[in-house]
Amino acid sequence: MLREMASLGFDHAELSHGIRITLVPGILKAVEEGVIKIGSTHNFCPLPTGVLHAAPNLFEPSALDSREHDQWLRHTKRSIDFAAQVKARVLVCHLGSVRFFWFNPADALEKYADRHPGIDLPADKGYQALLTKSLARMRKRMPPFWEQVKKSISEVLEYATQKQVKLGFENREKFEELPLDDDYEAFIAALPPGASAGYWHDTGHADIKEDMGLLEHRRHLERMAPRTIGFHLHDVSKEGKDHQPIGSGQIDFEMVSQFWRPEHLLTIELSPRVELEGVKASRRRVLELLG
Repeated sequence: MLREMASLGFDHAELSHGIRITLVPGILKAVEEGVIKIGSTHNFCPLPTGVLHAAPNLFEPSALDSREHDQWLRHTKRSIDFAAQVKARVLVCHLGSVRFFWFNPADALEKYADRHPGIDLPADKGYQALLTKSLARMRKRMPPFWEQVKKSISEVLEYATQKQVKLGFENREKFEELPLDDDYEAFIAALPPGASAGYWHDTGHADIKEDMGLLEHRRHLERMAPRTIGFHLHDVSKEGKDHQPIGSGQIDFEMVSQFWRPEHLLTIELSPRVELEGVKASRRRVLELLG
């Protein structure tokens, strides 16, 4: 797996949340032999024993159930250990979600979009009214979940610092996932001074949220720039399908590239269904933008 990546011209790779435990011996051998370097990993990596599919939200830091929280804590620390073992600089993490027993406001937003295909949602007055109502319901339900997220992160920050691994908190694409995009800046700023953590920007997720009227991509990047440590780079088709080859969709990567810095990690994160030429074209485009 890693030899194939190296053969395509990559000298670093991210080990994502689909790495089964059976792949670990080969990965360690490739790293030891210098086939490729590991820039980042993604929680949970490797997957818990018996889990055979990508499962980044298998356990959530927002979980109010103590058993799920204990599992999240255990496997996150295990992921930090593995990141340190392969000398990765960053462990990318999701921050959970708000759970609704019924009437998830995200469903109403999705149904509205389905009933109005092709409409410019952010400019539609009916949608904006529904969005305002949905956000109010989200914020009313959110406090215990959000407090649990902050408590959970505090439990692993010192451990990550000891292992010299930064936690990269990734922006998400679903309405009910945490944090709300408007809250990211304050959340990162409130971390303890010198905390081994920062903001990880996913271009596809931000584009999807922009189409939902929840953020403005450039403005969000401007706000988070001082605390950004890395990027997941992938495009989004006009139909809203993400993890597409860079340059094939609607994202303005010229704009995004203005926020790249030498210390950032850039990961091209494509769907497994993307053909080999799409991978090569994505790499070429990133290199062009890097100059």
